[in-house]
Amino acid sequence: MVPLMSLIIVVVLSMLIVKIASVALMLTGMSSDSAKFQARSAFSGAGFTTSESEQVVNHPVRRRIVLILMLLGNAGIVTVAATLFLSFAQDKDPEHHWYESKLALASALVVALFLLWKIATSGWFDRALTNVIERMLGRYTDLEVRDYVSLFHLQGDYAVAELAVREGDWMAGNTLIDLRLSAEGVLVLGIERHDGYIGAPRGQTTLRPGDMLVLYGRESTLADLDERGTGLAGFTAHVRSLKKQHEVEVEQEKLEHAADEPQR
Repeated sequence: MVPLMSLIIVVVLSMLIVKIASVALMLTGMSSDSAKFQARSAFSGAGFTTSESEQVVNHPVRRRIVLILMLLGNAGIVTVAATLFLSFAQDKDPEHHWYESKLALASALVVALFLLWKIATSGWFDRALTNVIERMLGRYTDLEVRDYVSLFHLQGDYAVAELAVREGDWMAGNTLIDLRLSAEGVLVLGIERHDGYIGAPRGQTTLRPGDMLVLYGRESTLADLDERGTGLAGFTAHVRSLKKQHEVEVEQEKLEHAADEPQR
């Protein structure tokens, strides 16, 4: 039973490490979903080659967090594999009790992993653990806390995201006033360039390939911007987004009028 208990302890520690790392990544400004995915990918060594990983490798604090995760992940996976092998390869004295048999060990392992999975997917437990980790990181580290969800009151389809301007993109080479992003419901909060950072850029600012934009808007619109090309297809997508934003504004006006009307 000792190898089995060791395995469970390693799994619990691994889950806790990934959780701490994901919260730390969120404190640097990453969204919750992106932080969780990148933390799990770095720890497991799988899936970290996605384009989203650019948000990590281009940020010094995030890069340091992921580097530590990779080192701990390599050690943890090797330990789990070795412990699991010892749990089932170790010879047993036939006079030992039934619960020391390989079948009992396998059953105990399945039950333990199931319970850990239920705990890990519990919303209440996740929120409580996140709050504790945030307080600990805020007290004992110098991570800059940027809780965009609370700051911008993000709900529904709205989000803050980073978007890279690439050569051939619809936005590349155009000014913000020409792009009319605000008419699509998208606000440009800042532009990160190799030679500095532009905060609250004005309409005359021209976007260049290599710029990293910090945007606020509906997730569907931000995703469309990230994939929008040049030419007629890009113009058509822009018009379609303008129409969608107009519909959103009409709905918002209806809600505002309904709220202003005295209740009968």
